[in-house]
Amino acid sequence: MSTAARVDWKSFESVADLLIRAGLEEDCVDRDSATAALGELGDREMACRVVAREELVLAGWRAVEMVFEILGRARGSREASEGDMVEAGTVLGRITGSAAVMLRGERLALNLLSRMCGVATLTRHFVDAVRGTGVEILDTRKTTPAHRALQRHAVRVGGGRNHRFDLSEMAMLKDNHLAAAGGAENLDMLVRSVRARGFRVEVEVDSLAQLEGVLPMLPDRILLDNMGPETLTAAAEMAAGSGCYLEASGGVSLENVRALAETGVDGISVGALTHSAPASDIGMDWEEYESPGS
Repeated sequence: MSTAARVDWKSFESVADLLIRAGLEEDCVDRDSATAALGELGDREMACRVVAREELVLAGWRAVEMVFEILGRARGSREASEGDMVEAGTVLGRITGSAAVMLRGERLALNLLSRMCGVATLTRHFVDAVRGTGVEILDTRKTTPAHRALQRHAVRVGGGRNHRFDLSEMAMLKDNHLAAAGGAENLDMLVRSVRARGFRVEVEVDSLAQLEGVLPMLPDRILLDNMGPETLTAAAEMAAGSGCYLEASGGVSLENVRALAETGVDGISVGALTHSAPASDIGMDWEEYESPGS
């Protein structure tokens, strides 16, 4: 707990610093025998282009810069803008500095960048699929442990919206809470208890009958779990004028998200944004570097 107490888990830079230092230690960069074999050749000034090898949304370049700031004797500079959708072959940025330092940091830098770009790119595809409907694409807490600040940054860069960051931001009462409380008849008590503690509350329902029972409680949000377009449309009509934010969730894909968005819900949460986004294909192309004035 001593390490966690020093980390601002909602801060990109604070979390990136923790992960980068741990990643460099995990990679044993101080015992890199291949790079050590270069000897004095490792001190040569080199440069490399960080290149998109497929269409992607750039997200998280700052983490690349931080890798080389922490290692020292190398630096990164961005050439594309954060949030840009770029074509294959686009130079995202450059790294310049000691060849040995660049060799030791390149894999960690690419691992972080490719995963954040993957999240941002998948998010952009979902956002584009519902464009014009006014519906928000939301992430979930289905993130890689300790990477949430980075992955949620990528979601925002991709055009999505962040749901609650952690358990303290908003209470979400789901079926497991009802089971622990002794049944659905105790839901109203749970909602009132949450409100008495000063928290916003979201309630999960999986049928129109449940929705009808929850609406009089006026939760801040209602999660409509695993409902098809016809049921969601009926739910939106039932909740009209209640002021409750309706969130569709479960079984969402790029193929069906437009149909779900056209039902009248306010947001659609997609766990796949963070738990299933493929890493983007990004590479580093090396070249000799001529320093200014050489």
